[in-house]
Amino acid sequence: MAATTAASLAEWKPAGERITTRWTAEVTPDNAWREYPRPQMVREDWQSLNGLWDFVVRAKKDAKSPQPPEEWEGRILVPYCIESSLSGVGHLLEPEEELWYRRTFEIEAQDQRLLLHFEAVDYECEAWVNGKSVGTHKGGNTPFTFDVTAAAVDGENTLLLRVLDPTGDYQLRGKQVLKPGGIMYTRVSGIWQSVWLETVPRTYIERLKIDTAIQPATITIQTFTAGDTAGELSVKATASIEGKQVATATGTPGKTVIEIADAKLWSVDAPHLYDLSIELLDGGRVIDRVASYAGIRTIGKTKDKDGHWRFTLNGGEIFHLGTLDQGWWPESLLTPPSDEAMRYDIDYLKASGFNCIRNHIKIRPRRYYAYCDNIGMLIWQDQVSGPPHPKWTRMQPDPKDADWPQEAHNQFMFELKEMMDTLHNHPCIAVWVPFNEAWGQHRTMETGKWVMQHDPSRLLNIASGGNFWPVGDIADHHNYPNPEFPGDDPRFNDYIKVVGEFGGHGFVVDEKHLWNPKARNWGYGGLPKDRDELMARYEKSNAMLIELKKAGVAGGIYTQTSDVEGEVNGLLTYDREVRKFAPEKLRELHAPLFQPVD
Repeated sequence: MAATTAASLAEWKPAGERITTRWTAEVTPDNAWREYPRPQMVREDWQSLNGLWDFVVRAKKDAKSPQPPEEWEGRILVPYCIESSLSGVGHLLEPEEELWYRRTFEIEAQDQRLLLHFEAVDYECEAWVNGKSVGTHKGGNTPFTFDVTAAAVDGENTLLLRVLDPTGDYQLRGKQVLKPGGIMYTRVSGIWQSVWLETVPRTYIERLKIDTAIQPATITIQTFTAGDTAGELSVKATASIEGKQVATATGTPGKTVIEIADAKLWSVDAPHLYDLSIELLDGGRVIDRVASYAGIRTIGKTKDKDGHWRFTLNGGEIFHLGTLDQGWWPESLLTPPSDEAMRYDIDYLKASGFNCIRNHIKIRPRRYYAYCDNIGMLIWQDQVSGPPHPKWTRMQPDPKDADWPQEAHNQFMFELKEMMDTLHNHPCIAVWVPFNEAWGQHRTMETGKWVMQHDPSRLLNIASGGNFWPVGDIADHHNYPNPEFPGDDPRFNDYIKVVGEFGGHGFVVDEKHLWNPKARNWGYGGLPKDRDELMARYEKSNAMLIELKKAGVAGGIYTQTSDVEGEVNGLLTYDREVRKFAPEKLRELHAPLFQPVD
């Protein structure tokens, strides 16, 4: 870890006086998120741009010909959003404002390409290098890349970024609102994940698409290339496990298939991963090389002896038990304060006997999914939602969709595809969830059919708790505080039945762990008088879920991992200082859910 300089500390300190987690004290401008951001496609030659940047907030100017600022307001710590404490600013960006960033970086001249990567910027941005526009991006939740080769120079370079974030209609923003309260939280604007540079060959591997099968065991790699036009391209891929090379294959960029003998499959109990070395060749000469990995597994469904649909992993039945995970932090909002902090939540859930997490209308850093791959945690991945919404009819017949204009729908689909393509290679991803509780639900059948065609390797939960339409694999009902499912409705007989949200049993441990002690701090069904009553409520919900499993329900998602702002219904307090439930006790309670139905 680099030593923190006195100058950097003098320019930065956390803003505000709200609660924080223990990891805040470890964050400095010199160590903030310096881990490699893209674990499934690794190159050695890269440079983190996280750290202190200049910034200024000003009234929104002409969007067609923006003029860079002449004066700067101060310093902001990237990759934390401007509203957060860890940014050092704590400013709520208004819809009529624009946010500018500036920093310099140094490179050495070489006959290669220079790529500028943003892991996520909320919401719409344009970047300049040395005064030249290098690209724009719209969508606040997924990674994007600009080729800045033509704009960069030997030595010092200046990078500018302009950000607009209206937090308005048709914007996919999840739980961000201008006036937080209830189940909605503080807005997030600007850079909120890592920024980095990468040097690549003139013709290079731009993206990988990895698929696996178990009978026979294969790893199929599609290699997407970019850059200069090359000659006769081919691909060589090598698979290793536990440091031992086990197979090699050659093919075209369009398709390279590695056959694995005596394969070790990926599962939640034994998450075996194969390390991959992928070489791009031009006429037999290696011109690019990346490291990746794959987990060989299949996600599916089957009918049990009573005719109920169940989830399968590698052909075997598996009950999905997870938490609704908002992924928010008191000092850093959507950005975990550190890699270690991010892993803490996942480790706690794993120790508590959960085998999946529902990422609730939020997309995580890519390192999050890589960690779930490594420890064996399944993911239900929500698409980030945005208003306007149709009437929420839950599971009633004949629901109505919202009427979104074509331009807004196109942007929704653009961001949905970006998410699915970015996360495709992670074996942990089991279920795609395009809509939640009718939030922004529109063109449901069209969207569902597109998702199934785009990725037939996963299951589709078209609308978790939302307006049910007959598309996909899952019928998902929400009920608070205790789980229920309308199992006697024949419309759901052809679907996997799940309770996509239940629980939400709240409890205030102590005011010092609250985001705002003066606000309405609440949980579903009212707050219990003490911890014994809290545990009794959880035990009741868990027992009801066990009975629902016997009646055909195949999965349940408990609300939620941690408290968030005014919601005190987490298994953990918002500052992660108190575990309201001991993981050993939860694992014991959950064990019957994984036993075969009598």
